[in-house]
Amino acid sequence: MSFTDEHARAMEGMAGTRTGQSCPCLFLSFSAGLWPFHVPAKTLSALGMRRKPLRHMDTAQHGHEPVLLHEALELLSAQSGETILDCTTGRGGHALALAQKIGKSGTLVCLDVDPGNLDFARQRLKNAGCNCRFFQANFAHLGDVLDAANIPAVDVILADLGVSTNQMLSDQYGLSFTIDGPLDMRLDPRLEHTAEELVNGLPEKQLADLIFNHAQDRLSRRIARSIVQARQVKKITTTAQLAGIVRSSVPHARFGQIDPATRTFQALRMEVNHEMENLSELLNVAPSRLKPGGRIGIISFHSGEDRVVKQMFRQWASENKCDVLTSKPIVPTEFEMASNPRSRSAKMRVARMRMDQ
Repeated sequence: MSFTDEHARAMEGMAGTRTGQSCPCLFLSFSAGLWPFHVPAKTLSALGMRRKPLRHMDTAQHGHEPVLLHEALELLSAQSGETILDCTTGRGGHALALAQKIGKSGTLVCLDVDPGNLDFARQRLKNAGCNCRFFQANFAHLGDVLDAANIPAVDVILADLGVSTNQMLSDQYGLSFTIDGPLDMRLDPRLEHTAEELVNGLPEKQLADLIFNHAQDRLSRRIARSIVQARQVKKITTTAQLAGIVRSSVPHARFGQIDPATRTFQALRMEVNHEMENLSELLNVAPSRLKPGGRIGIISFHSGEDRVVKQMFRQWASENKCDVLTSKPIVPTEFEMASNPRSRSAKMRVARMRMDQ
């Protein structure tokens, strides 16, 4: 695995110096009770608030609204001077709040696979006040990142496994079935295979298994059959094409609250970006890179992801490595779901490493 040190190049033109920070940032690229602000559900009608359909939602000011922010800050309990690893920096929402907790003496290590979002976060965090270091890398490589940064261990690890709103609403990524665009789905442009290649190249059984295993869609075999039949007539290259094929294969009586194409798109995105494999690798490496008393929080949006996190936390606890701080996953309040509908499926689990480790 190789690194490109952009710090030296940036310093040549002074572009790497972040105004308002005590030192330049280091940019590396890889190749290869009740919670605060809790509003009970029964008060929503009194506030005149309802959940909005996703297709009508507004884009947040910064392109994404961080989910479970107040709950994450309380449970992760970041302190002044600590070192934090934000595995999925995105648009910098969680990162900015955590930076304010650790202050000038703290270090914030920011990872993201999407270079566009990472650039946005750099600008947003330029006056964060702490030492920020940015890496375009997948959290599966967190060990290599920390080695390159000369950081043996950190106090806090946070990973938000969701897709940013700006990514969902852009035709560049091909993640949305409501916006026509190329059938890509790569969050990291360096990845080799696209969703278009999978849809047009996988055998029918393998495609059906992919949709079922990643999205638990009981109509996976019917959907896979329709995709194979359609691609024999014309290559599937756009999100609108694929969404139409999936919808036509689902009986109208089975249409529910979510679009029939939702699960197929989710499954393809997870496969293209190797999401389950990367999560497993993160959880395998994390205990060895957390300090005694260090905290790790994982926010998931899919039952399969949450199951993996729950089982791994339980395994760590059985080995006396950690204490699980969330006996049940933390979920958004009704107030948050009303103001940010995409948070509705979020679940957060948090564990704290034991001091004798």
